[in-house]
Amino acid sequence: MARTTTTRAKSTTSKAASSTTRKATSSKTSTAKSAATPRKTASTTAAKPVVVNEAKPVVAGPELKKKELIDMVVERSGIKKRFAKPTVEAMLAVLGEALDEGRELNLRPFGKMKVQRAKVVSNGKVMNVRVRQPKKAPEAPKVGVADAAE
Repeated sequence: MARTTTTRAKSTTSKAASSTTRKATSSKTSTAKSAATPRKTASTTAAKPVVVNEAKPVVAGPELKKKELIDMVVERSGIKKRFAKPTVEAMLAVLGEALDEGRELNLRPFGKMKVQRAKVVSNGKVMNVRVRQPKKAPEAPKVGVADAAE
């Protein structure tokens, strides 16, 4: 019985020795492979500098109410308030219905509006709308047109 125990111990020892040699061999080959191919480090591949614009926090201004909007439309267009009020109300209703249907709005110069997410709640509907406005181009002076004073 002692003989079998000794034999098993010898075989276990030889297995451990062979696995150690395998590990040593495999580590040598991986070292040889890494030495053959040059590693890319920060010093060899310098990253090009990138300009990052700082994110500016959006500070909400005062809320624009419908009455103030109608007054601004009357002032800018020169029409009477009694004609502007039904027009503005109809326009707001049409825009609200279009957003409710999930339609994408493209209204220049206001911008492009798209509903990102919508959720129905107990007292209405909450929509997250993305608005993208075009950059305002600087007005170039008109060439070849005389001023009224000239």
